[in-house]
Amino acid sequence: MVERIDGHGGALTLAAVRAYGVQELFTLSGGHLFPLYDAAHTAGFPIYDVRHEQTAVFAAEAIAKLQRRPGLAALTAGPGVTNGISGLTSAFFNAAPVLVLGGRAPAFRWGSGSLQEIDHVPLVAPVTKHAATVTSTEEIPAAVAAALTAALTPHRGPAFLDLPLEVIFSTADLPAPVAAPVPVVEPDPDDVTAAARLIAAAHRPVIVAGSDVYAADAVAALREAAEALQVPVFTNGMGRGALPPGHPLAFAKARRVALGGADVVAVIGTPLDFRLGFGDFGAAQVVHIVDAPSQRATHVQPAVSPAGDLRLILSALADHGGDRTDHSGWLTDLRAAEDKAKARDAAELAADTDPIRPGRIYGELRAVLEPDAVTIGDGGDFVSYAGRYLEPSVPGSWLDPGPYGCLGTGMGYAMGARLTYPDRQVCVLMGDGAAGFSLMDVESLVRQKLPVVIVVGNNGIWGLEKHPMRAMYGYDVAADLQPGLRYDEIASALGGAGETVDRADGIGPALRRAFAAGVPYLVNVLTDPSDAYPRSSNLA
Repeated sequence: MVERIDGHGGALTLAAVRAYGVQELFTLSGGHLFPLYDAAHTAGFPIYDVRHEQTAVFAAEAIAKLQRRPGLAALTAGPGVTNGISGLTSAFFNAAPVLVLGGRAPAFRWGSGSLQEIDHVPLVAPVTKHAATVTSTEEIPAAVAAALTAALTPHRGPAFLDLPLEVIFSTADLPAPVAAPVPVVEPDPDDVTAAARLIAAAHRPVIVAGSDVYAADAVAALREAAEALQVPVFTNGMGRGALPPGHPLAFAKARRVALGGADVVAVIGTPLDFRLGFGDFGAAQVVHIVDAPSQRATHVQPAVSPAGDLRLILSALADHGGDRTDHSGWLTDLRAAEDKAKARDAAELAADTDPIRPGRIYGELRAVLEPDAVTIGDGGDFVSYAGRYLEPSVPGSWLDPGPYGCLGTGMGYAMGARLTYPDRQVCVLMGDGAAGFSLMDVESLVRQKLPVVIVVGNNGIWGLEKHPMRAMYGYDVAADLQPGLRYDEIASALGGAGETVDRADGIGPALRRAFAAGVPYLVNVLTDPSDAYPRSSNLA
């Protein structure tokens, strides 16, 4: 006997998303969405509400990235949806399979001036893989299936569905939804063979692995390929931790030496964007391995660009049976450069200065973060140091805004990370500029009993703007914030806790108190405004 769903549009929507593994809903309350809330409440389905719609979408994005399944956000009509567009765009650039459901003014009186009446689809279509308005209650399961299939098919990304008022409030009796299979993108075997030959025959090959390696659940295949071909591996985004720091092929500090001296650079699961010098590696040949043909670079011409399921491609590289060049001398040279760079970093990590240098914060964090801690970057200058000094030990433990660079991700990412990993440390690294975008959602974390640690690097300026502008013009404008602002008191006022640290020897004890607190706890560290991250380092 076929199971059926008899209910309003909210019940049908909930049944459809649950068929795809969705386990929670992020939202900010709005009347257009009442039937969806009713369905979730009736079913005991978790609802997490926030203070700004972008936080709901960022939380759904964190779920999608960490758990490799759809994340769900529901936003009320008009400003609810437009407030979430930065989150949708971030998910688009980060290939996160997020479904955003938008409330919509009623279709039967469209054009009459209903509350918050606006056509959302043209606004969100450029930053989604699928955007549509559901035109009838009976259409809901098929519309959700189409949206989520698009979101989950590589190259992954967000989808959007508008639910007009009469569609979600009306009822229907339909078969229970069943998830459709996600298509597998098969790579061209000739491209894969060509890539394997180039990498194996190179004298100085380098692998750079990015977020799509984690998203494709291809971490184990990456390790097998690197070990089989004996190629050094650098990572960015959620590729971090794919090889643990102690692995003989894992490198982080010697990237400039590696990319400057390589004869073949294999970039896997990440675009050839500004983080990688736009794919210009001098005389080196470039192998660009992507999860879908749409992700092949068009601004440069790689030697070969296999496109398809990353597990299949990387497993084929591991199984390559052709001739292989001995890379041991190259690995020895890179290890020497890596060790030299680590020795240089040691002084920054231990700097006992007044005011505090940002590197010292990361030195103290390295001492208290557990190997499986989830670290979240939400900021510019201060978070740049995180990429330099923190080396995740396990895959799926690093979240940053990605190439779109959107500030304000921190509290939403923290919410998604805490729900994903109830027993791990979750630490948000936040610039004082970024704090202005989302700190009110500390209240959401407090109210829903989601403890995290927030470390604010507080230098009282927009660091990425002030120093370059002064260098260019001899002055700066619109680049100052209030020095010494007590962001910890904001967290405390919202029901959390925190403290301000103005001496280097106080950072470690404050961090230990924060991780033991059991509530959202903000450590506000006053740092040296003259200390700027070196832009020439071109962080991946």
